[in-house]
Amino acid sequence: MRTGTTNISKFSSSNSELLDSACSICTNKKCLIQKNIHSYTIGELVQARKEIKCKKGQQFIMEGASVTGLFFLLSGKVKVLRTGLHGKEQIVRFATPGEIIGHRGFGTEETYPISAIALVDCTLCYFSKELLQETLRETPSLTYDFMLFYANELNRSEIRVKSLSQMTVRERVIDTLLYIDRKFGQTNGFSSLLLSRREYADYAGTTEEQVIRMFSILKKEGLLLTKGKRVGISNIELLKKEISEHNFYLDS
Repeated sequence: MRTGTTNISKFSSSNSELLDSACSICTNKKCLIQKNIHSYTIGELVQARKEIKCKKGQQFIMEGASVTGLFFLLSGKVKVLRTGLHGKEQIVRFATPGEIIGHRGFGTEETYPISAIALVDCTLCYFSKELLQETLRETPSLTYDFMLFYANELNRSEIRVKSLSQMTVRERVIDTLLYIDRKFGQTNGFSSLLLSRREYADYAGTTEEQVIRMFSILKKEGLLLTKGKRVGISNIELLKKEISEHNFYLDS
């Protein structure tokens, strides 16, 4: 750990350089690094930041690979997944700008427990594990924000596991539709995120056939619109009401 006046001087010098850094002008207000940009102990971390470009369909975290650092999504859309029983792919969540990816393997884990794939062209900010851990030891405000982040993540995960165990297939599909709508919104009446029926199934924890069947039923009931792969919600309030007992809104 760095201590002493020499290091404070070093950080002060680094901090002055932050005025010209990408982090200081970043508009990603959900980013925990950007939120703590004015702390003098964060200078070296910001200067060591790497920006990574990913093309649509490119995998930038591989499940089982050694943990090297954390990724912050600057722009784009990402799906985070892991391998379940019998090698079945399970989508854990979708990430939007400002969100952290790779944090589940950041603590004492030696390997990433998840994979991450770009759904569209993306820009990622990468911070090495060693330097970020050192910065956390010296920056209480950043450490506190990470503690709250992990607490919220644990809460959401526990609620989702409980809800999925109690939901019917129809409710899981509706929950998925509402989750996608909250994360990405709609454009011209259809979801802004274009997903295959299999990807909907991989998040809902069901089969592609069941998703196709449920979409057909919801469409006949006037609750859903479809146009090729595109899906739109016709009556969001009725869908919310149908699964309100499962606290769907907590999994944002």
